[in-house]
Amino acid sequence: MSIPSQLESALTQSHVNFSPLVHLPTYGTQYAAAMMHVSGNDVAKSVVLRTAKTYFLVVLPAPYRIDFEKLAEIVGGGVYLVDEEECNKLFPDCEAGAIPAFGELYQLPVYLDSSLAHDLHLVLNAGTRADAIRMTSGDFIRMVKPKVCSFAEKL
Repeated sequence: MSIPSQLESALTQSHVNFSPLVHLPTYGTQYAAAMMHVSGNDVAKSVVLRTAKTYFLVVLPAPYRIDFEKLAEIVGGGVYLVDEEECNKLFPDCEAGAIPAFGELYQLPVYLDSSLAHDLHLVLNAGTRADAIRMTSGDFIRMVKPKVCSFAEKL
């Protein structure tokens, strides 16, 4: 599988400089970081969540976890994980479990943990278990327009 065409088109149309990274298929961002010989702190993972009313995407460093209480305060209500079957419906052009951080392409608001906002580069999943994208955090923020806030904590 290759990068979803709508993601590739969005990157090109946004005039964003990015480097594609290919690695052996993995089932987690920490494993992907190891395969790419990149620090887990530089690899962002995407998690699909929902409130009672809407779905949204959070992006945080691979070795961090979501503080659900903080996030509930930010979004104004209870926050729940979305199961893989629902994710597959929301991201039909992506490999199961390989959620790209570009929620705006799927009509999902994006929340970026502030710990990633000032990193020079981010490595992001590109919709498959073997493809990633390296780009500057500034380009990611300009392209995706996430809400930057603090909702993650290091494991």
